[in-house]
Amino acid sequence: MRKILLIIFCSLCTWYFPQAQDLKYYLPDSVTYNPSIPKPKDIIFHEVGEWHVTHDRLFNYMKAIASAAPDRVKLEITGYTYESRPQLLLIFTSRKNHQNLEQIRQQHVQLTDASKSGSLTIDDMPAVVWIGHSIHGNEPSGANASLLSAYYLAAAQGKQIDELLDNVIILFDPSFNPDGLNRFATWANQHKSKNLVTDPNSREFNEVWPGGRFNHYWFDLNRDWLPAVHIESQNRLRKFHEWKPNILTDHHEQGSNASFFFQPGVPSRVNPLTPEKNLELTAKMGKFHAEFLDRIGSLYFTKENYDDFYYGKGSTYPDVNGSIGILFEQASSRGHAQQTANGILRFPFTIRNQFTTTLSTLEAAKALRKELLAYQRDFYQSVIKEGGAAPVKAYVFGSRNDKTKAAIFAEMLVRHQIDVYELNNNLNADPPSMPTAFEKGNAYVVPSNQAQHRLIRAIFEKTLQYKDSLFYDVTSWTMPLAFGLSYSELNTAKFNGSILGTKLEKPVQPPGNLIGAKTNYAYLMEWNELYAPRALHELLDAGIVAKVATNAFTMTVDGANKNFNYGTISVPVQLQSIDAQKLYEAVKEITERNGVTTYSVNTGNVSSGSDLGSSKMLTITKPSIAMLTGQGINALDAGEIWHLLDQRFNLRSTHLDISVFNRVDISKYNTLIMVSGNYGELNKEKLRTWVQSGGTLIVTEEAVQWAAQNGLTNITFKKIKGQDSASTIAYVEKEFRDGAQRMNGAIFRAEVDLTHPLAYGYTTPWVDLFKSNSIFPEKNKNPYSNPYLYKDKPLQSGFITRPNYDAVKNSAAVLVNTLGSGRVISIADNPNFRAFWLGGTKLFMNAIFFGNIIDAGSGRNGE
Repeated sequence: MRKILLIIFCSLCTWYFPQAQDLKYYLPDSVTYNPSIPKPKDIIFHEVGEWHVTHDRLFNYMKAIASAAPDRVKLEITGYTYESRPQLLLIFTSRKNHQNLEQIRQQHVQLTDASKSGSLTIDDMPAVVWIGHSIHGNEPSGANASLLSAYYLAAAQGKQIDELLDNVIILFDPSFNPDGLNRFATWANQHKSKNLVTDPNSREFNEVWPGGRFNHYWFDLNRDWLPAVHIESQNRLRKFHEWKPNILTDHHEQGSNASFFFQPGVPSRVNPLTPEKNLELTAKMGKFHAEFLDRIGSLYFTKENYDDFYYGKGSTYPDVNGSIGILFEQASSRGHAQQTANGILRFPFTIRNQFTTTLSTLEAAKALRKELLAYQRDFYQSVIKEGGAAPVKAYVFGSRNDKTKAAIFAEMLVRHQIDVYELNNNLNADPPSMPTAFEKGNAYVVPSNQAQHRLIRAIFEKTLQYKDSLFYDVTSWTMPLAFGLSYSELNTAKFNGSILGTKLEKPVQPPGNLIGAKTNYAYLMEWNELYAPRALHELLDAGIVAKVATNAFTMTVDGANKNFNYGTISVPVQLQSIDAQKLYEAVKEITERNGVTTYSVNTGNVSSGSDLGSSKMLTITKPSIAMLTGQGINALDAGEIWHLLDQRFNLRSTHLDISVFNRVDISKYNTLIMVSGNYGELNKEKLRTWVQSGGTLIVTEEAVQWAAQNGLTNITFKKIKGQDSASTIAYVEKEFRDGAQRMNGAIFRAEVDLTHPLAYGYTTPWVDLFKSNSIFPEKNKNPYSNPYLYKDKPLQSGFITRPNYDAVKNSAAVLVNTLGSGRVISIADNPNFRAFWLGGTKLFMNAIFFGNIIDAGSGRNGE
């Protein structure tokens, strides 16, 4: 009883009593501390938790620690963020281990090599633990706790710390997201009062858009471990695979009215590829977390809310790599002190919990060291056995029409230490996705029987069966479908060593090719390659006139008939303001740089289809793009488009807050993009007038419904059949039934009209799109205005309830409506999902470049 009362009293102290900022509040008193090691305040100029640490001060403290304790700490800069902030990795261990660090690393990594691990002894081998903090920048208690952890690991003295450092190599990342952390720290600090304001309505707790959660491009980096689109993730993964840690911790925050979560998560929501032993070790580690949190009286919970299904998160990616991923979620003060359902939650309290669970993790790693090392060895030995016995012996993927996408996909695989080979000879297969032969030079092979067998399965396999119907994140991410690539599973009859060509070390983007010499007539650029829109933009940006073929045609090129598809770009020489030689040099350079194929032709006469001087060749207007952003707009959706245009296509886009849109002249823009969001304050008449005057409005996901509700289109929507109101269901079932109805994200195949401008560049009559919303448009009455349609069986991979699936079936994925002289292009799903959904890129870029050439009559639906 006394113990219970003590815990309650300690908990009340931490919530209600004035802010405690001295290091004694945080640090264990079971060790002494080296006075020569600088304390955080000595470098960052304030006590831990008194202010939110900015990234520059965090960096300075880590440098100071490394300089003061070189026998214990090694500091590495692993790379730089988009905003040029350094990403750090500190390595803490004993002097003896530092003296043999590279040898220890090499030996440790051999545990993941089944051909070598059997001869290794793990009796004296250190465990490797990665401690990672605050991948969401506005969840700052983790990064601020890193100040304490670094000080403790550098300054603590005595047998306890010596044993830890002898037995554990600690890889220490103080901030997974430096840009977001700095953005949020600046916000929280600039709104702090001397007399702390705890009212949740106060500005301190309500960031301006987009907030500090995201990286520079407004992405959630905790969903990027698998696709690894962003530079921060790529830098981190290099070090992860260089060391292959046994444990990786991921320190987060949750809603302010919660307590503290540590894994295990919901048992039924674990990815089936994760071994049972992983769950067992996670549970064993949980006992250490509970013990350490009990000591300081902190409340906590496990086995609820959070899952381990999607392998693209920091706490799950390790699970498919022979490691143990651990998620920590601390109730967030979001500022310095906030009133919550549990009383006043103070920033130092949140920091102390994160620091405490760092200590519990390290204690668990020391105590379970041999078990963790044995698990890692057994994981990879069992993987090789599974791979050898698997009916799928390899996967082949590629594209004859878009080599760049295939190369980017191959690069992603190699980044995850997956062995990828060039296809050595042509191969006919029965692909699950696209019926095509695979050609040498355009395809790659991934053997199943390799160390990353389980990750390969997670990337390539479709998933249609699930133990649970609730998900914290997406339910499917089948990567070849996302990339829009042909792929096939190869069984024993199809796979043998002779099809394996050169092993890829570092895939490179295929160069483009200008076929033919300088001409005085025209150049024809094919539109199928990923970066064809970038090449077109460079042409237009240079003032070069370009036209698009709205009809297919055939003509003789180099003595042979060549078929040119819808969307071929024509550059007529005589229409240009520069001479033929300069044009040739520009076209050649742009072609080669962007990986496209361009043909030099000396005549406009074709053998079939439309001649090059036909009215079917329409002049392309250079896009002038604006996107609505700001408060109420979905920052993730907007960020995906910003990144797509800026990073992949070098296209400038103006970001207009709604208040700015309402007051400025928008006639300079010919393309306007609206993603999901709240547009209640938008000047709707101004927008309508702009479209009627010839603008192209592109709306995605929930914005499709907003446009219809506000009279910009007359699209109607399917309704979901609800639960029978007469039935009686237990109250406790509501959470599960409501959760199951949410569209967390699945993959659906849309049939495509390849003759439509929005489909130019696609070569198969379908595209796989990602759907994570409840927008189910009915088909437009005009049959020409539904270029992308879901048919009777569109589901490719993922979970969906029957009522939702009934709504998806025979709905429209993309619709076009004419409004005056303008067009409204409604894309019901997300063609740019998390920046790796390259299969939808062509659709979105077509909307930008060709939206205004869509025939007006094809988009009239009785508006």
